Amino acid sequence: MAEVLRNKNLATRFQILVEIANSGPNIQQQDIAKKLYVTPQAISDYTRQLVDEGLLISDGRSKYRLTSEGVNWVIKTLRELREYDTLIERAITNISVCTAVAAVDLVEGQMVGLEMKEGLLFAIADARKGARGVAAAKARAGEDVGVASIEGVVQMAIGRVTVLKVPGIQKGGSGMVALERVRKEVSDRKLVGAIGIEAIVALSRLDIENVYIYGVAEAAIEAARSGLSPVIVCIDDEIPGFIRRLEEADIDYELIDSKKD
Repeated sequence: MAEVLRNKNLATRFQILVEIANSGPNIQQQDIAKKLYVTPQAISDYTRQLVDEGLLISDGRSKYRLTSEGVNWVIKTLRELREYDTLIERAITNISVCTAVAAVDLVEGQMVGLEMKEGLLFAIADARKGARGVAAAKARAGEDVGVASIEGVVQMAIGRVTVLKVPGIQKGGSGMVALERVRKEVSDRKLVGAIGIEAIVALSRLDIENVYIYGVAEAAIEAARSGLSPVIVCIDDEIPGFIRRLEEADIDYELIDSKKD
């Protein structure tokens, strides 16, 4: 469980920072107090603590704004909440209807098995092992179908992210990339991402299509959690931050240098 959900003090601090970030320095402490259902004195005490700890800075006349440390703490806490949210969503599939792709033609009320394949949940005819449920409606193979009365746990292996390091423009950019080495790694991958213009250009020189370039870290983590093994081409300056995000999410990875020998 996210730490902020176990500690009321942390939860209040998080909410105060979010309210200030959302409304700006002109928000009044009494307005924050009303939103959080606490006293203005409590908000005053909290903001003073946050200033002392370097998460807020006061511009005078009770105006506050987040420091870079405050922003980083909010982002870290938000990530933890999102990860817990993912856990909750998976847990409630045991008591609700979930959506799957019909692997074969199904009839309403048919007992089906559930398995992950290529990052998607499939309803299969074999319900003898693993997770299973009941098809909520008739569906043809390839269509989406609701599955109710789910029992068991869907077996799902966590994928591994391959990170291809490419030199930044100061070190030659895409012109210094061993393109055939990159081609070998991405040729059979369904998910390919790029971080940095040099990485995007290197992939375009190989005519690699459908490369995702926005929210790459989160997309790679979600893909790995769904059993896929994406490859991410990343410029060297962004490698430390990207690797740190994978480690925080407990995602296995391998790092390959794609610079020309």
